[in-house]
Amino acid sequence: MNNIAGNIGIKVKTLREQSGFTQSNIANYLKVDQSFISMVESGKRALTSDMLDKLSALFGVQISAFVDVDVTAKPLTIALRTNEINEEDLEVIAAINKIALNCNFITQLLEGGHVNG
Repeated sequence: MNNIAGNIGIKVKTLREQSGFTQSNIANYLKVDQSFISMVESGKRALTSDMLDKLSALFGVQISAFVDVDVTAKPLTIALRTNEINEEDLEVIAAINKIALNCNFITQLLEGGHVNG
């Protein structure tokens, strides 16, 4: 197992489970097969930078949270009532999280503090 791919895979699995998503949800969102997500989580396949960017937005974490072993990533929490989550729902969640991440970034800049990520 490639160490970087393995670390990213562990983070993806952890964030996915914390967010309550299935591998199929993530696969549909990234437009890949569910088996690809399984291989990513086991460190056998690598994500593209575009996929990492999309997952960063979906989970509401900086991209560095996937690659930095010392960072404990916790996804942003959104309340959503639905019987079944679809790709459009995930796109909306990602857009909301991206706004939240950008607001956090701007707040850190305005406060003159250290900007994470």
